[in-house]
Amino acid sequence: MTIPETAPLAATLTEHGITVLLIDDQAIVAAAVKRMLEAEPDITFHYCADPSQALQKALDVSPTVILQDLVMPEIDGMTLVKFFRSHPRLRHIPLIVLSTKEEPATKAEAFARGANDYLVKLPDSVELIARIRYHSAAYINLLQRNEAYDALLASQQALASELAIAADYVVSLLPPPITAGAIQARWRYVPSTQLGGDCFGYHWIDEERFAMYLLDVCGHGVGAALLSVSALNVLRSQSLRNTDFTVPEQVLTSLNGAFPMEDHNGLYFTIWYGVFNRATRVLSYASGGHPPALLLMDGGIHPLITPNFFIGGMPDSTYQGGAIALPSPARLYLFSDGAYEVDRADGQMWTVEELGAYLLPHPLEEAEEVEALYPFLQRMRGRETLDDDFSILKVSLC
Repeated sequence: MTIPETAPLAATLTEHGITVLLIDDQAIVAAAVKRMLEAEPDITFHYCADPSQALQKALDVSPTVILQDLVMPEIDGMTLVKFFRSHPRLRHIPLIVLSTKEEPATKAEAFARGANDYLVKLPDSVELIARIRYHSAAYINLLQRNEAYDALLASQQALASELAIAADYVVSLLPPPITAGAIQARWRYVPSTQLGGDCFGYHWIDEERFAMYLLDVCGHGVGAALLSVSALNVLRSQSLRNTDFTVPEQVLTSLNGAFPMEDHNGLYFTIWYGVFNRATRVLSYASGGHPPALLLMDGGIHPLITPNFFIGGMPDSTYQGGAIALPSPARLYLFSDGAYEVDRADGQMWTVEELGAYLLPHPLEEAEEVEALYPFLQRMRGRETLDDDFSILKVSLC
């Protein structure tokens, strides 16, 4: 996955200059204000003598502050203030009322209508320029804040699109279900975030031996998904050097040497790896810090686990394996801890023993329990999303 690079936010913001729009029917006032601003090279001045054209003029010049008279022909100044404040593109532009009236009631009404400031005309140039700069700076900050928000939103949308593509890629690596034959496999995978740390797979090593595995990287997100996919690809391609992939403890030992956590930003993973020999019906297995696989046979539940450390934590760890002869038929469930470490509404956590009891009554050849478990846990948790990635793999061995 390629994460799009972004430029520093400050470099992407528009440099807005100060633009003044004066609305006043008296040309002598316009000439006076223009003279006041002529010595300010960073201030651009525009004038509108016809109040009926004021809104369109403001749309054309995009002022950072509006100076407006109150007493004008055709349109009352207070009404014009109201029009500015109701226009979606102009409502936030600072508006300074220029009036010949000093009455408190007039000032109060102007502020009530939406004016930002009130000056008795004509004020001293120093005061007028100071207020223009003050209100323009606030408005420019607002414009740049909105630009930054829009840029952030666009960046988040681009990142979400990239993550969706990455999530689809992770799912595409998972093997298709096997629904016919002496060995069948079905699964359900629901990451708790857009990218999770669970992965699993199965494949024939040779004509007699069938490998199956499930791993769980600590954490969620891009880093966990990348490590998970890397380990999955190594297992699928059987690309660990000097490793017999029919011997589970060798596989875990080689994985531990190939994925030290100090080389992967402190991330590690747990795994259960097994190989079934259909000629001898012996299942060899090894687990590294992972929940036990549950073997269901002869009406009972048999947890399969070996006391090994997780992968990537101790570089010189020696991993132990186990083996068990299977009757025909038998069911094997591999899962991550997100399939059972779920808090119930009463605050108690569901256990792996309860998971086994849930799985036991279901038939060998169907996968109803695999599909039904996740919504069952949602109802038990009382939430649509669980706290951890959910993965469960059912292998039927006839």
